[in-house]
Amino acid sequence: MSPSEPAGAPFLPPPDLTAQVATALREDVGGGDLTAALVPSGQRVTGRIITREAAILCGSPWVQACFAQLDPAIRLTWHAHDGAALEPGALVCTVEGPARAVLTGERTALNFLQLLSATATAASRFVAAVAGTGCIVLDTRKTLPGLRSAQKYAVRCGGAANHRMGLYDMVLIKENHILAAGSIGKAVAAARSLAAGVRIEVEVESLAELEQAFEAAPDIVMLDDFSLEDMASAVARNRARGRPVQLEASGSVSLETVRAIAATGVDFVSVGGLTKHVRAVDLSMRLDFDAR
Repeated sequence: MSPSEPAGAPFLPPPDLTAQVATALREDVGGGDLTAALVPSGQRVTGRIITREAAILCGSPWVQACFAQLDPAIRLTWHAHDGAALEPGALVCTVEGPARAVLTGERTALNFLQLLSATATAASRFVAAVAGTGCIVLDTRKTLPGLRSAQKYAVRCGGAANHRMGLYDMVLIKENHILAAGSIGKAVAAARSLAAGVRIEVEVESLAELEQAFEAAPDIVMLDDFSLEDMASAVARNRARGRPVQLEASGSVSLETVRAIAATGVDFVSVGGLTKHVRAVDLSMRLDFDAR
């Protein structure tokens, strides 16, 4: 367990966390916090972070790193770990330390905690919606620039799974790649030659293209904006084959539609909205200044 990870946390934060926090603090603090300088240098403060709404907690290692970079004398005590379900009014964390540093870090720390808790909460809702179907909810590359590893960590905290991290760890052949290669078969063959041992996925837009993908035998076939009827047909055709591939549904997925999509029998459903359409969780930090 890393020093920045609260006891009981079931997920390991990404290796670029420290750099993400440093960038965020540099963006906010710049040459110095002019307003915090109004507070006496010896003033100490205690505070509580609470949630005003139900949520899945995520982002505690970022908060820990934020305050540690500003002043190692700040002490945080976590009352819930990342991935925990919070009820409205729940105490998330207590903070104690030099008032100037706590005030300087408050906004950046809450920004991370609110954003990542929002991503984890969205993921958990989609996972709950498909419960019992056997379908796995995946994220996409539609993440906030510079915070991909953070949001993908949050997706895992919410109970969903990560698709590829970037363009380097999996081949995903889409329409333009197919056009450039000349056919689905040629594109898959080229991928096998150039990226041996890497998983290959092909996006198809019709049942006719699906049959071409079956012949090429990638690891996964993405059904892009298929109707429920065509999705069910794709699943049936796949199961009838001697060497079935995994099927992923994608496009126009919402909380209202995801259950019906999962019920067709697809292995995965990818949801860009987990990381793209986020609404910050309502968290607040309440501070009490020690008597001087």
